[in-house]
Amino acid sequence: MKIVSVMTSATRGGAEYAAVRLLDAVAARGHETVLLTSHPDTAEGSRVAARHVDLGPKLGSRTWPRLTAGSPLVLRSLRRELRREAPYDVLLLHFKKEQLLAPRLPAELRPRIAWAEWGPVPPPMRSGLPQRLYQRAARDVAAVLAISEGTRQSLIAAGVPPERVGVVSNAIDPQRFRPLPEAGAEHRRALGVPDDAFLIGCLTRFNARKRNDVAIDAAVQLAGTPGPPVHLLMIGEGDTEAELRARAAPLGEAAHFLPSSGAEPAELLSACEVVVFCPSPTEGEPLAISLGMLTERPVVATAAEGATGLLEPGCGAIATPDHDAAAVRALLAGYRDDPERTRAEGRAARARATDRHDPTVVGARAEELLGGTA
Repeated sequence: MKIVSVMTSATRGGAEYAAVRLLDAVAARGHETVLLTSHPDTAEGSRVAARHVDLGPKLGSRTWPRLTAGSPLVLRSLRRELRREAPYDVLLLHFKKEQLLAPRLPAELRPRIAWAEWGPVPPPMRSGLPQRLYQRAARDVAAVLAISEGTRQSLIAAGVPPERVGVVSNAIDPQRFRPLPEAGAEHRRALGVPDDAFLIGCLTRFNARKRNDVAIDAAVQLAGTPGPPVHLLMIGEGDTEAELRARAAPLGEAAHFLPSSGAEPAELLSACEVVVFCPSPTEGEPLAISLGMLTERPVVATAAEGATGLLEPGCGAIATPDHDAAAVRALLAGYRDDPERTRAEGRAARARATDRHDPTVVGARAEELLGGTA
């Protein structure tokens, strides 16, 4: 089976790397995978053949007028690039621009259309004309690979037939992302975290959509209660860092900020006792949750968005009500006060995440959906 995948955008994000891992897992099963992308270097070191193609930015609230006006040119470019790869068996589309244009392609260039959806359907496409266009495009789709159950439900709510939508998790090598206790201990020493301290880790982006304030407030509250000292490690980068540092000031030297572009995430998360996930309003399958679980740490989500279907009792917890610092503090206190429970749930979290993310498992599931044998 030859799969041609189209994923072009002006900027690079986590979805691009996740798409390469997905295609690589399928290629490992003996299929030919080709990625037409604005960022071909994301496929370096994989079994995916990447070719540079520039079809402009993703469809969004700021880009839709220009993309609508220029759609004939974009469609012509897309046809030209796909003819270079023909014949092929599956056309796999990731972003809304290409998904909406696909029904206008010649029949020979869309032998079997599949979508990969990396997050819930955006709110603007859940009603009115955008939803009708989305539903029209979905009529030609044979299979949709949804990154999570929450994403699957949003697709069904938007009008995609449920029998065509299957959940396919991120493909993550569990041997690369695993507990690294020695490296974690070294990071604790470098940060000045005492051996008896309860270190809370948060792998995130520092922007206004992420509720990092809740993680910080919960840590500050927990630090004010009797028990082992509380330290907080915020791993990330972004334009709200100064604001977050100010919010964490009550922790003093127990608040640590490190860029995500530094050490391996598995090393830093291995230094922590527990990981906190702070979702934005639209999350697919958050890598922060998966990496926390794979490094054998229970994960506490400040809200259900992105965590539903990933975190289950015994391997982490979801706070209720959403984004309530006191509720998060209570969950964290349960782990701080019971180290054996923390270790046991961490082991269970890794076992669950390994089963879900193993590239062999992900590749087999994707193969079923793309080949129409599911």
